[in-house]
Amino acid sequence: MAAKESSFNFFLMQHTVQFTGFADEASRELEKQIEATQALGWSAISARMIGGQNIHDLPEAEFEHAANRFDETGIKVVEFGSLIANWGKKISGDFDATLAEVARAIPRMQRLGTKLIRIMSYAQEPWGEDQHDAERFRRLREIVRRFEDAGIVAAHENCMNWGGFSSDHSLRLIDEVPGLKLIFDTGNPVFQRDRSKPDPQPWQDPMKFWQAVREHVVHIHIKDCRNPLADGVEPEYTMPGEGDAKVAEILSDALSRGYSGYIAIEPHVATVFHEKDPERVNWQQCYDSYIEYGQRMARMVAQLA
Repeated sequence: MAAKESSFNFFLMQHTVQFTGFADEASRELEKQIEATQALGWSAISARMIGGQNIHDLPEAEFEHAANRFDETGIKVVEFGSLIANWGKKISGDFDATLAEVARAIPRMQRLGTKLIRIMSYAQEPWGEDQHDAERFRRLREIVRRFEDAGIVAAHENCMNWGGFSSDHSLRLIDEVPGLKLIFDTGNPVFQRDRSKPDPQPWQDPMKFWQAVREHVVHIHIKDCRNPLADGVEPEYTMPGEGDAKVAEILSDALSRGYSGYIAIEPHVATVFHEKDPERVNWQQCYDSYIEYGQRMARMVAQLA
């Protein structure tokens, strides 16, 4: 066992593999998020929800408490999982609300020394309707510019947003928005149609999506799931390597190409993150599942060595 661990540690040093995770899937409570991170032996976290709010929306006193606790425990916040332009925001919404989120996030990221923020490209309109492409590009240029001026990298995730329609759409964002980088989520292509293809539009292929965008990817999110039975049906989320997201294949390719960013777990296994009623969530199950997910992820990376 010791020999295996030594070999794995050597692999990590050689490839600078670094793990982080959305520990709000283990608990919404700050102390439990810290506990879960430490239980995995990690020193980094992807910050999203603390209590019932996103980290850029916390009251100032609560944010300062969280920042102090991260300092005290030596946990580095390497990513802000922001709500900026996400799948819940329509492109027709008030842009000033978006800019207010940006303005709140910047000083908090500077306080924590966080250099990467996850953004999106606003919710997808029903396919066949006007997607307001030009307005999306205009807004994202301004968002990225403001973060760039503050020394922060804004990276777009291929979620249920315009850029998630296909790899072509993500690459179009790169062309249209100077300074924008990409976060690649392995699981999101599994339950989205490839809108760059003619009818009948197939489910996206995670590996092909990755291969198309990998040169622009600075951060990887790991989730795994199986193709849904139909459009609009929530997929079945699985442990890494057990679904259709081609997690091992994508990571193998990334590591062979010298990927040195973070690998962030976003399990969705014990509960779908978007559950509206926290009373319906079994948080002990979520905590245990998060730990198991992280351990399996580390073992997978070791095996890829």
